[in-house]
Amino acid sequence: MNFDWLSRYLPLLLDGAIQTVSLLVISVSIGFVLAIGLAFARVSGGPIARNLARGYCTFLRGTPLLIQLWLLYYGVGSLLPMIPGIRQSFLWPILREGFFFAAVSFTLNYAAYEAEVLRGALLAVPKGELEAARAAGMGPLLLIRRIWLPRAIRIALPTIAGEVVMQLKATPLAFTVTVMDLYAVAYKVRQDTLLVYEPLLVVTVFYVFLTLLITRVFKGIEGQVPIRR
Repeated sequence: MNFDWLSRYLPLLLDGAIQTVSLLVISVSIGFVLAIGLAFARVSGGPIARNLARGYCTFLRGTPLLIQLWLLYYGVGSLLPMIPGIRQSFLWPILREGFFFAAVSFTLNYAAYEAEVLRGALLAVPKGELEAARAAGMGPLLLIRRIWLPRAIRIALPTIAGEVVMQLKATPLAFTVTVMDLYAVAYKVRQDTLLVYEPLLVVTVFYVFLTLLITRVFKGIEGQVPIRR
């Protein structure tokens, strides 16, 4: 094993790690908010909202993430420069980067999977608790904020932790749209040094460490959130 290259590529590895974590944080945080709306549309929305949410989740969960990413980057991304004035706008430095399309693709995909998780959790909340809250005079929004959503999230926490880890494992796909994430840096090291196993081992250690950290954080959250009977 030869790790002499490590000190030379350390700044690039750190930048790649930041890109990976940034993709994870953006997609999980924004995707979770979208998932809440989709889940409530599936559970308590009208026929149109319910069918639209179901179609969204079915499409995003039924197609490979890589294809979704390429459709956005090579499809939508190739059409954006044709929009008048887009190159001169302040958004162009963002829209021209592969990171933007990777973040959007990962976010939409994560929202679809998490919406199904939350839908099941919302349905698993005991109806007696919801009826008691309504009897106490809680309106729909207060009921969702104080009772229904917190209980559903508590029920779904173990599954949410697993989904976050799965999302972390999906981040190397960003390499295919020119994002210099950690895997892309490992690929560059392999090209420059002709070393195959060592860069991949470094990436593996990073992902294992982050997986353990995510697991520990969610276990801590589970321990802090009381279980209401």
